[in-house]
Parts: sequence; structure tokens; C-alpha cells
Amino acid sequence: MREAAVISQPNPLQRIPGVAMVLVLLICAVLAVLSDSFLSLGNILNVLRQASLTFFIASGLTLVVLTAGLDLSVGANVALSACIAGTVIHKTGSPALGILTGLACGGIVGLLNGIMVTALRIPSFIATYGMLWVLNGLTYWYMAGETLHGFPAGFRQIGSGYLFGLPIPVYLLLVFLGIGTLFAQRTIWGQEIYAIGANPVAARLSGIPVARRLLLVYAVSGTMAGLASIIFLSRLNSAEADIGESLTLPAIAAVLIGGTSLFGGVGTVFGTFIGALILTLVLNGMNLLSVSANWQPLVTGIIVILAVWLDMKTRRRAQ
Repeated sequence: MREAAVISQPNPLQRIPGVAMVLVLLICAVLAVLSDSFLSLGNILNVLRQASLTFFIASGLTLVVLTAGLDLSVGANVALSACIAGTVIHKTGSPALGILTGLACGGIVGLLNGIMVTALRIPSFIATYGMLWVLNGLTYWYMAGETLHGFPAGFRQIGSGYLFGLPIPVYLLLVFLGIGTLFAQRTIWGQEIYAIGANPVAARLSGIPVARRLLLVYAVSGTMAGLASIIFLSRLNSAEADIGESLTLPAIAAVLIGGTSLFGGVGTVFGTFIGALILTLVLNGMNLLSVSANWQPLVTGIIVILAVWLDMKTRRRAQ
């Protein structure tokens, strides 16, 4: 049996897991003081729902980043998958078939990314950046300026419904958080992914099928983008070509804020959930405090820069 050892130095948020939760509580305390609306039940549920939407994309992306790769196509993948799934639902009247189509579309895109990275040996940044533009072009051509809207009420419950007072996406978040954590932390495949990110040459020499594992993580990332497309489609009750343009940066930010290293080998799916929650709280606070939405991309970008700087500083100290 192969044993995959992770040799990278962890991010401070992973070295002391409580730090991330303390940061969440600190942000909550500040917002509770600054806004009377923050602690309202409606706002708390909205934060959880928004964090779950970011998490669905970011969880699959986490596995890619753990291998020292990057998937910049996730937002465009969500858009294409949502538009195709919406068309299938409209044409057939079957939400189940539409859901399967969205998941399949996302998974195929992810698999193509993996093939470019493994078989063609294109750096993941370039491969997925190129795929982003390919998917954007296909989506705008496919939609031809039209908007799909008006989906069955049962389908809409996936993104906007409640069960026992909690939004359904929150239940889905808990399910995939558990699956992702068990896969990454408790399976041989998961440990092999960590080993690839820590040292791909050593991983290959130890007998780990690096190419197959990379195909797996990109396929998972694409499939989770497909899942996110279904959630967004049912939540918005509409699909148009630009639905995914604002989704990639928050997903990357959630991964990095959660302690996953861009250099690979370090990170957890649970950390990504905390990162999504922190990012959502910050943006929610800006909305409650009537800060212009135009500033939100700037704030997200600053958070990404700080997370990468912290990661690099930690690695230098470890060396």
C-alpha cells in the first residue's frame, strides 16, 4: 500500500484551526455592533445560503489547488452548464434530466481541463484560462442574447426552498462538506493528492499515478461547478450567458482565505468552507453598511493578495 506524506509547511490558519473561527466570530461581533440588521434571522440565513453557493464551486477548486494547480474556468463552466441544463428542463419538462445534464456538462469541461494539463502538459493557469474564454464564447453563442426563465416550482426549491427553517443549499453544503473532508483526509486517493501537491516528482517515483489523480481533481472541480450551476439556476429562476462572470474570484478567494496553499500540498475542504463564510460575512457587512457594490471586487482582490502574501511568508519561514 502506498503512503502519501505531506511535507509542506501549513498555513497559520491550519496550524491553529481555532484562529479561523475566532476571525469569524470577530467579524460577526463587529457587524453586530455596526448594523442592527446583522443578527436578524433573515440575514443569518442569507449569509449561510450565500456561503454555501460559493462553497460548492470552491470545494472542487480546493482539490485542484492542493495539487499546485488552478482552475480559472469554474465561473464560465457554471454559466454554460446552467444554460444547457435550463434548456433541457424547458425542452423536456424534466428537472431530473436537467440536473444530470448540468452535472455532466460541468464534469466534461473539468475532464477536458485535466486532459490539457496531463496529456498536453499545458500549465493549469494557461489551460483553464484558455478554457474560460472558450466557454464564454460558446455560452454567448448558444444563448444568442436570450434569457431562460420560469422553471418548475419543485426545481426552484433546490436553491430557494427551506426545510425545517434552513435553506436547502445549507443542507447540501453539509453533505458535500462531509464528503469532501472524508475524501481528502481519510482516503488513499486524497492523501495521494496532497503528496502530488507537496512534491510531484517524489509522488511519481513512489508509484502514485499522478496523471490519473490530476484528471480526477479537475473532473471533480468541473462537476462541482456543474452542481453550483444547478443551485444558481434554481435560485435565480433564470439563466443567461453572463451568469458566471462574477463567480471565479470569490471561489479562489474562499480557497486561499481557508488556508489552502497555491503552492500545493496544504489545505482542507473545511478550511475552504470557513474561507467562504469569512468572505460572505465581509461582503454582507458591506451591503448592510450601504457600501457601494462597486467596491466589493476591490475588497475581494485585496483579500486574495493578503492570503497569498501570508502563504508565501509562511513558506519562507519554513525554509
